[in-house]
Parts: sequence; C-alpha cells; structure tokens
Amino acid sequence: MSLLSLDTVTASYGATQALFGVGFDVAEGEVVALMGRNGMGKTTTVKAICGMVRAGGSLMFDGMPLAGRPSHRIARLGIGLVPEGRRVFRDLSVEENLRAAARPGDWTLQRLADLFPRLGERRGQRAASLSGGEQQMLAIGRALMTNPRLLILDEATEGLAPIVRQEIWAALTGLKRDGGLTILIVDKGLRELARVADRAVILERGRDVWTGDFDALSPEIAVRHLGV
Repeated sequence: MSLLSLDTVTASYGATQALFGVGFDVAEGEVVALMGRNGMGKTTTVKAICGMVRAGGSLMFDGMPLAGRPSHRIARLGIGLVPEGRRVFRDLSVEENLRAAARPGDWTLQRLADLFPRLGERRGQRAASLSGGEQQMLAIGRALMTNPRLLILDEATEGLAPIVRQEIWAALTGLKRDGGLTILIVDKGLRELARVADRAVILERGRDVWTGDFDALSPEIAVRHLGV
C-alpha cells in the first residue's frame, strides 16, 4: 500500500508554473530517489508535499489529503523534512535543536548519538559553531527526532566534504538496513543512491518522465535525463 501518493500535481510560483502533473507513489518501508537535473522541479515537489507551496492535483499521505494543510500540521501527520540548506537553529545547542523537534517514539537522543557520534560529542555546543557537515547531521537528526513515518531529504549531501558525505551515506544505509522508515531522497549521487534506493523517479521540466526499479536505471537513461 502506498504511504505517499501524488497524482497530476501542479505548482506555481506566481505566474511561473513549476510542476505540470507530477505523479508517483512511495510504498511503506520503501526508499525512493527523486532525481533530475537542476531546476527540473525536485525541490518544488518536496515543497508541495510539505505544504510550503500551493499545489493542485492530488497529494495523499496514508490516505489523507495534504492539500490545504499548513506545514506544521503535515509534519504532525508523520512527515520529517531535511530541507535544502540545513536551516538549523544556530543560536541553540545541538541538544536544544533536537529536543525542540522531539516527539514520542523510537528515536531518542541516545539512538541519534549512536547514528551520528559527532552529535553526541557536541550536544552542548551551539549549532552555529558546527561545521557544515555537522550541521547537516543535526538537520537529519532533528527530522528523525520527530519520529516520522516518512523522511524526506532534499540534497542532504550537497556541497559537503567527501569524508562527511561518506558518514551521511553510511547513516542512510543503516536506516535502510534497519527497515521500517519510508524515505524519499533527492540527490545526484548515483553510486551512493544505488546502495539505498529501491526505486527512482526522474523529473524533467516539471514532469515525471521515468519511474522504475533503481537497478533498471541504465547508463542510457541516466545520460538522457540526468546528464551523467
């Protein structure tokens, strides 16, 4: 059964239309990669799901419509977002950032420290004092502390040092291995995504142009739609 379902979703920024009928499903426990070149509608799709841009068409989460709900109510349904650009609370400590988002469930400060030991070591530090990679770990941790049913990551490894990227991908691989959490991930790393993604959806100019098992994403398809 689909946990998240989009059907003919449209979205605009003022007079400029960005999505032209996007449709795909994400099943419970599945990891889906949302892919495409820059400017093709990936982040707008994420914003539409999370109520950050007005959208038309059908957006359903666990059988409930998302359209018209404010972002904070969508989050309470069980959708955790790691936004592009991190956006941590810079003046709060690591622990305060995490506690501010915490909701009851399996994810606790200790479990998060096991996933990202750096956060456990720096729990008393102000978020502003962390490196960019550590802030990204904090952003992921903050989303997990909401104990979501669906975790959405928008370019979670963009612009990070290779060693930090490896740590984050290792954590995501662990989440995949543990199972239970549904993940929609926007990223460009084909090799890394191949370790965690069950399926891929490719967007081009605001439309979904290819959907299938990640193993079926051939070099020819990647060149045609992703330019890689």
